[in-house]
Amino acid sequence: MTTATGSEQEQKVIEGVAKQLYIGGEWRDGAEGGTVAVEDPATGETLCEVADGTPDDADAALAAAAGMQAEWASTPPRDRGEILRRAWELITERKDELALLMTLEMGKTIKESEAEITYGAEFFRWFAEEAVRIEGRYGVAPNGAGRLLVMKQPVGPCVLITPWNFPLAMGTRKIGPAVAAGCTMVIKPAKQTPLSMLALAQILEEAGLPSGVLNVVTSSSSGSVMEPLIRDPRTRKLSFTGSTEVGRKLIEQSADQILKVSMELGGNAPFLVFDDADVDAAVEGAVIAKMRNIGEACTAANRFHVADGVASEFAEKLAEKLGAMKVGRGTEDDVEVGPLIDGNQRDKVSELVSDATDKGARVLVGGGARDGAGYFFDPTVLTDVPPSASLLREEIFGPVAPVASFESEEDAVAAANNTEYGLVAYVYTRDLKRALRVCEGLETGMVGLNQGMVSNPAAPFGGVKQSGFGREGGGEGIEEYLETKYVAVNL
Repeated sequence: MTTATGSEQEQKVIEGVAKQLYIGGEWRDGAEGGTVAVEDPATGETLCEVADGTPDDADAALAAAAGMQAEWASTPPRDRGEILRRAWELITERKDELALLMTLEMGKTIKESEAEITYGAEFFRWFAEEAVRIEGRYGVAPNGAGRLLVMKQPVGPCVLITPWNFPLAMGTRKIGPAVAAGCTMVIKPAKQTPLSMLALAQILEEAGLPSGVLNVVTSSSSGSVMEPLIRDPRTRKLSFTGSTEVGRKLIEQSADQILKVSMELGGNAPFLVFDDADVDAAVEGAVIAKMRNIGEACTAANRFHVADGVASEFAEKLAEKLGAMKVGRGTEDDVEVGPLIDGNQRDKVSELVSDATDKGARVLVGGGARDGAGYFFDPTVLTDVPPSASLLREEIFGPVAPVASFESEEDAVAAANNTEYGLVAYVYTRDLKRALRVCEGLETGMVGLNQGMVSNPAAPFGGVKQSGFGREGGGEGIEEYLETKYVAVNL
């Protein structure tokens, strides 16, 4: 028996994924026959091409979803849950090939891709269990003359739009609750990373998901293809993960049909380190919070606010850690930092670093893009970052850690809240009272207390302010796909 070389293995994984649209249980080409190239960000080369869906294709997908809605809603909850359970098992069995596929199209390391596969699959297992726990209530009217019956029902056909940075997990945490609640859906993955979603659709098909429940439309133009669906009266729910700028436009579009809307938008996560913190533990947490997914995560620590007394020690130790991380193609075993998604993203990170250094920030390690093929940027730590630096206000989405100091607890909380975003914050302190004060004072939907990662399928994920609204995961996640109906019972 011969062992496939890396390139043969990669080609086999890519060839195993469908490249067409998935509409009404059928794999088919786009109406105009066009294709979209999928690029390997580590080399800049084309991996393959997938169907380029049109507005007509999207309309057909919504028609399939709407046509299946009544039948799917009446499917027993246990049956819906069992489909998700089987899909979880299949994803788990195929973790290696799915991880390689993800690394090829997105760039993150194999280790990180494997972690995402495990994390993403857990949403299916979680919501498989939630499917049979959709509960209403029965009560006596306060005056005793009647009864109050409250029931939960699926909201209806959903339009789901996912980003490129977590190409499988952002899908499973939308598809999982929709399937569990009894909703049909049309999903549009990002054009940079469609392969993981197409592979997921194949797995759900194999797991027994009926035709028309899930429809996948890949396209080079998200706006022109999805806007008609958002404005269509057959659609009843919109869920989007992506930038705040795009989210605003989608919210405006959703107003036509008064859709139930979930928005998981941009972040500007502060990472607070107080003078009583375990600095070494804070540095370890900072590496996780900053470098997960190459820094291309809405939950990535974006601003490091460190107490004056430990700021220098923290920055130097963080620089040492980040400077030791190996940068390269994510398929290589010892690589810890892959490429950014594309040239535009790399240029944006470069501009933010240049702006900060022009205004007086000092580079402790890294500081620039790498020459040659692929979209690589060196892990970077900046210190003495002035308040006027753009990267303290804008989402970096790259491996850059700006460190600024603070004098008091009040200053730290004020600096953390000085942003229009409010997704997540990280706090390191050994003082319990301070921890509770700061966690309560932070204007974010999530807080990592003495840990650098908050994401958990069993917990509600989401933000406040311009980081969006709605929650994904936890017991709260399925509520986004349910409507509440009250029946007044006359006795």
